[in-house]
Amino acid sequence: MNPTFFLLTFSGVDYYDKIIDDLLANGIVPMVTLYHFDLPQHLEDQGGWSSDAITEVFDNYAQFCFRTFGNRVKLWVTINEPYVVAKDGYEKGIVAPGIMEPGIGAYRTAHNMIKAHAKAWHSYDLLFRKKQHGLVSIALNSDWAEPLDSTCLADQEATKRYMAFCLDWFAEPIFISGDYPAIMKSQISVMSTKQGYLSSRLPEFTEEEKKMIKGTADFFALNYYTTRKVKHQENTRSEPSVSGDREAEQIMDHSWPFAAGSSWLAVVPWGLRRLLKYIKDTYNNPIIYITENGFSQSDPAPLDDTQRWKYFRLTLQEILKAVSLDDVHLNGYFVWSLLDNFEWTCGYSCRFGLFHVDFENPALPRVPYRSAIEYAKVISNNGLTKSTEELR
Repeated sequence: MNPTFFLLTFSGVDYYDKIIDDLLANGIVPMVTLYHFDLPQHLEDQGGWSSDAITEVFDNYAQFCFRTFGNRVKLWVTINEPYVVAKDGYEKGIVAPGIMEPGIGAYRTAHNMIKAHAKAWHSYDLLFRKKQHGLVSIALNSDWAEPLDSTCLADQEATKRYMAFCLDWFAEPIFISGDYPAIMKSQISVMSTKQGYLSSRLPEFTEEEKKMIKGTADFFALNYYTTRKVKHQENTRSEPSVSGDREAEQIMDHSWPFAAGSSWLAVVPWGLRRLLKYIKDTYNNPIIYITENGFSQSDPAPLDDTQRWKYFRLTLQEILKAVSLDDVHLNGYFVWSLLDNFEWTCGYSCRFGLFHVDFENPALPRVPYRSAIEYAKVISNNGLTKSTEELR
């Protein structure tokens, strides 16, 4: 595999230099993500995240970024949402790179992403931390999950599996043990045997790799959007798949309101509080940054986005409860996103931005939604005020 991960040209470095300098000049602390769903095609042609060789390539790229920008950047995220990259990119094939390899591809690529992250963390720790004094983590996305029937033991166990195959898949090795959750290993091993495999489809870390991976995060970076009800779903299929291994069906509770622009996004602010408490209790009360949280609108999107502002207001209230009542160690909150942008298979029609962008106009003019105006007040006051609380 080519030893370069990204070819950052002089103009590319200048571009990011300017962004970082402008942020700092305006009193904004930058948090930089090294990989956000944008693997160069020439690396994908050589196997992409499916190739073991990419771990070294990613480490080289990370070191370049640490060396180039680390004198000003103190918060780093190595990989954004490895769960989505693995499951949707290499299992279902519904996002780039569009590879469908059910029951195998997601596990192999996740395995390499975890090792790549760990290598980059160690490089920072060994070569840059003493001088730059920064922090490095990985952004993990997760729903919160509740049993469909809270009195049903099978649904309770399915909910545990749902969390194990989502958040804990990556968080357990990185924050706790250096290895995958026991329930995940057991499920995949049993299913693999039933399907005629001689060994588990889940790759194994060596003892040396487990030691390398364990403890490679300086804070917990979380992306949260929604919550699901979960019920047990026995796997009777002979074909391998992540969902079959999980044996947990996600149910959308239609009594919950939904975001107009995303049929999957049920509005469940209290789910975030419960997820934050779960992270606190499961992962030794880490410092947490909510690195993504948002609400979409469909096109054409009204500038007076009262429903979205209500979502943010209620979400911020639940975050406050998590901090003040549950003693969650939360250091920051990021809205997704500043601007309307290209959203996966929805293109430009699904709008998450605080600022409206007119994509039909070559000048791309930007106008604040009401939520941007109200959220600016939250930032100015470092919290909700009586006036923002009362808005409906």
